[in-house]
Amino acid sequence: MSQIKQKNKADQYDDPNFDYTQYWVGREYENASEEIAIRRLLKNKHFKNAVDVGGGYGRLCVLLRTFSDKVTLVEPSAKQLDIAKHYLGNDSDIMLSKQEADNLKFSDQSVDLLTMVRVMHHLPDPNPALKELHRVLTDDGYLIIEVANYSHFVNRIKFLLRAKKVPEEPVDIRSRKNRGSDVIAFVNHNPKTVIKQLAHNGLKVEKILSVSNFRNSFLKRIVPMPILLSAEKLSQPILAKSFFGPSIFLLVKRAK
Repeated sequence: MSQIKQKNKADQYDDPNFDYTQYWVGREYENASEEIAIRRLLKNKHFKNAVDVGGGYGRLCVLLRTFSDKVTLVEPSAKQLDIAKHYLGNDSDIMLSKQEADNLKFSDQSVDLLTMVRVMHHLPDPNPALKELHRVLTDDGYLIIEVANYSHFVNRIKFLLRAKKVPEEPVDIRSRKNRGSDVIAFVNHNPKTVIKQLAHNGLKVEKILSVSNFRNSFLKRIVPMPILLSAEKLSQPILAKSFFGPSIFLLVKRAK
């Protein structure tokens, strides 16, 4: 189990000097890539009750609403939920709830669509959260989980040149200064390890996508966005088995 400290989960996102909406300025490609992945994984599916776990200010909730009768944004940060009230408007079919991923306030097997995107990088030990996701997911429901991928193609080349193996454990990618403080945990995972952790918690992977495959500042400057996203859409399933990209999306169900 990872020894990286995991505490103060919402502090950064409640900081009055931190604006998570501004984080996405200049990351339009990444946002669109994630939406492409979700649309692909949920194609021709519809749900009664979707829950976006750790969904921040509701960035993906409007998209999820097109696949579900109702959506609940679950978020530990009070500030992000306040922003969500304005961002999401008065849509009565999108509800807001202050909760932690490892302590969900839903009944057993009551949710038929769960998403957890850009949350795993704050979970050095994701097992408590995965256990909760399994508990609340219906037998025929789906979970979409995104993994910040430490074993992406560029890192694998770097480790190969050093004649070393890519770590199986989560890797703390914070600065040396922040590692010794109470700054929120920020890790990258090995997807193969995450798949094993999912299995340990009664969850099985049905589909894999490699996402944000062209996340490069130079490419984003010189390649028009429509071309970049067309290449992204084409590459997501092709590069999935090699865990190529910096972000891996997994479509997951309860194991039978």
